[in-house]
Amino acid sequence: MNKIAPTSAATPASTIGAAYARDGFVFPLDILSADEAAGLRADLEAAEDAVRADKRKLGMVRGYPARLLPSFDALIRHPRMVAAASAVLGPDLMVWGSGLFIKEANTPNYVSWHQDLTYWGLDQADEVTLWVALSPATPESGCMRFVAGSHRRNIVPHADSFAADNLLTRGQEIAVEVDERDAVDVVLKPGQASLHHGHLFHASGPNQTGDRRIGAAIRYIAPSMRGRSGPDTEVALVAGEDRFGHFRVVPPPTARLDPADFEAVAADGARREQVLFEGAERRR
Repeated sequence: MNKIAPTSAATPASTIGAAYARDGFVFPLDILSADEAAGLRADLEAAEDAVRADKRKLGMVRGYPARLLPSFDALIRHPRMVAAASAVLGPDLMVWGSGLFIKEANTPNYVSWHQDLTYWGLDQADEVTLWVALSPATPESGCMRFVAGSHRRNIVPHADSFAADNLLTRGQEIAVEVDERDAVDVVLKPGQASLHHGHLFHASGPNQTGDRRIGAAIRYIAPSMRGRSGPDTEVALVAGEDRFGHFRVVPPPTARLDPADFEAVAADGARREQVLFEGAERRR
């Protein structure tokens, strides 16, 4: 049994749970100060510069920042992050994954309408994403858009497009009609976060501003969850206990951009990719 000391964060307002149950999302949540968010962004961009010549490592920094950068490991364990996730999932929390959604300035990249849990191979819906803005998330920069109440529809059919400008791995898109008039713009300042359900319909448009739009998506799960990628799938235990042993709990990064951590991330990524691309006709 894995166990860590409980967080000292104050319990979030009860309205978080009520709004989440009703709408499938809550925002904005104040997580970091503007200076803290700027520092986290600076560390990320320094890491990008350090590995830019190696596309494989650059992809891992962007896809697994909390496994390679101590600053992002601290983010997933931040008391306000843990408190928000615990308001939905309870006191025992794992981070199943962390990833960056980056839209460069004045680019056509977008994210199609989708539900997160469609292809992840997790057996339940005890998952919540906290999406932390490291730059302004606005309609002009391509902020996320949510459809309130859509989390109650469970998983609907999706179609793979593998579109070049789509930031999703399979270019997956909901294969039922989504009324854009129902969508809510998730406007966030740097350091603020949104919280959303794994069945929620959401999407985002292109970045039409002169700055990068950077968001860190942190996927929290209850330890009772199982994954088709198997018990060797690596996760972080960030609060409470793991009474189940369905995943391999790993420690924080050994050091910043440590070679051994890159090797571990590569092996874990290969396991996850087998599930992520199940049934796909081709890979990007």
